[in-house]
Amino acid sequence: MASPKENLTKVLIVEDEVAIVTLLRYNLEKEGFAVISTGDGEEAVQLVKEHRPDIIVLDWMLPGMTGVEVCQHIRWNQDLKNTPIIMLSARGEEGDRIRGLDSGADDYMVKPFSPSELISRIKAVFRRIRPSLSEKMLEFSGIIMDLTSHKVTRDGKEVHLSPTEFGLLRYLMEHPGRVFSREQLLDAVWGHDIYVELRTVDVHIRRLRKALNYDGNQPDLVRTVRSAGYALEENPEGKNYVNPDQVEAAAE
Repeated sequence: MASPKENLTKVLIVEDEVAIVTLLRYNLEKEGFAVISTGDGEEAVQLVKEHRPDIIVLDWMLPGMTGVEVCQHIRWNQDLKNTPIIMLSARGEEGDRIRGLDSGADDYMVKPFSPSELISRIKAVFRRIRPSLSEKMLEFSGIIMDLTSHKVTRDGKEVHLSPTEFGLLRYLMEHPGRVFSREQLLDAVWGHDIYVELRTVDVHIRRLRKALNYDGNQPDLVRTVRSAGYALEENPEGKNYVNPDQVEAAAE
């Protein structure tokens, strides 16, 4: 199992045929995806919890826990249930397709298939479920984030961000309007395997705010929700929600 690269769209491949995994990894990475893989259903559930992939490519016939059981387990978990899943199977009968989709899969592909078709299906799922991930560019209220060049502009002017601030902004732009706690932001941007103080999130949010408010007159799009966390929201009045220098106090 390989670790995903930071700030790339993550695909978890759950497949026990090494040749298929190798082929899919090559083609997905060539398209700019970060790939995690396992051939074990139980490990797949754990990897979803640890890495929060953007989409799962899941084989039906796995040793031990089957793909259908993995799919059902993910759909029963409140924190994981919205993760898109494409199920793979050699079973092509209508009844099998229905069972796979009824178990919670968003799409169903019959083996053998071409990697290019799978990538097209992945992009189609993103367009339906998470449109922000279907392109290599994110946009929100004048902010444009180029995921290929790692450049950010606001109202046409370049915004200089550290890799961590870039990761924070990307995660917020992928989920506009949603409030995330500091714990959730730590897991999403820093990862589960790194110990970081909660206050570190506040520090980087403050830096992100200052970078986005490059001339001191930009409306603050990062909203602080007391006792809850942070969200990226439009501010039609053009007023700052909070002084960037007092983020830590407001987040308490």
